[in-house]
Amino acid sequence: MKLLDGSITAPKGFLAQGVNAEIKSKNKKDVGVIYSACPATAAGVFTQNKVRAACVDISREHLRNNQAQAIVVNSGNANACTGSRGWNDALKMAAVTAEALNIKENDVLIASTGVIGGFLPMERIESGIKAAAEGLSITGAANLAAAIMTTDLQSKEIAVEFDIQGHSVRIGATAKGSGMIHPNMATMLGFITTDAFISASCLQAALKASVDVSYNMVSIDRDTSTNDAVMILANGKAGNPVIDDVNSDGMKKFQEALDYVNVALSRMIARDGEGATHLLEVKVENAADIQTAGMIARTVASSNLVKTAIFGNDANWGRVLCAAGYSGADFLPDNVDVFMGEVQVAKDGCSFDFSEEEVKPFLEAETVLITIDLKSGNKSAIAWGCDLTYDYIKINADYRT
Repeated sequence: MKLLDGSITAPKGFLAQGVNAEIKSKNKKDVGVIYSACPATAAGVFTQNKVRAACVDISREHLRNNQAQAIVVNSGNANACTGSRGWNDALKMAAVTAEALNIKENDVLIASTGVIGGFLPMERIESGIKAAAEGLSITGAANLAAAIMTTDLQSKEIAVEFDIQGHSVRIGATAKGSGMIHPNMATMLGFITTDAFISASCLQAALKASVDVSYNMVSIDRDTSTNDAVMILANGKAGNPVIDDVNSDGMKKFQEALDYVNVALSRMIARDGEGATHLLEVKVENAADIQTAGMIARTVASSNLVKTAIFGNDANWGRVLCAAGYSGADFLPDNVDVFMGEVQVAKDGCSFDFSEEEVKPFLEAETVLITIDLKSGNKSAIAWGCDLTYDYIKINADYRT
């Protein structure tokens, strides 16, 4: 597998663009369109929040036939908790996009992100959609990545190339996410394109499995949003033999590449957490089963006490064990060893004679690794988060203003 420059327009047959429609600011791109030259096999994974934006339910409905040709997205306004008007506005976004691209309305997926509870400025959004559609290009991917950002400090893009039975296949992706991030999806949007020829059932299975080991293993602030969505379009232009068996070699290669892309974006999201100064990576090893490893890793990465300790460069291993204990996972506390970086800080669930000076460089590093060895099996899981800082409070205290 080879890492490429670019993102969602790296696969064959995809174009994109992002423009400024002045939804919230005159100085930021905020409306974007992703387009496939032909109808594509499509799949999605969405928020599990019972309070959902209209775009989530409409996109789910449009995915019933496992097909889409475009994605339209705006930032600056979530269009959530906006009743029938919000529903109709989301439908209008799809209709305007379809007309501009001369495709079917139900082949358009919709996404929004931003402040909850406000109505969309539809005149500006409609103008933005038309401008984005007119400006579609391969180089427009970077503008699309910028258009989906809210409190993000960095755009998040990646593309890879790999081989399936002699055919070069590409996957490109972009994502946004900085706050309101927690397992079961978060205030994040992820858009993935691929020129792989793959069946709808295999595509949905691959996406769901990949989300479970990537975006659902990220926690910034223990909040799950109303608009979270990850969508993938596969237009088949790579010409590979169809991937229609979940146990095939082609499926294995596709899954590995998709996981690589989504894990990389997940790490970018965690590092770009609101106010963050460290990426936190929590690895649970030698668990009895995957579920146990995952529950503990996610809980420790989500712990506010762990996150504040990382901000303070404090090797407070007791907070790690405490979080593991309330994770709901079944394990033997007296078996657990804890490491921070390369330094062991707890042994068999108890204090261990370690040097604070020796562990300090690992806590000051940009990526702080906590390893929890359960010594109960051979399964493992990794979760990502970030430290919790003063700036997180500042950002979210005046988010609407």
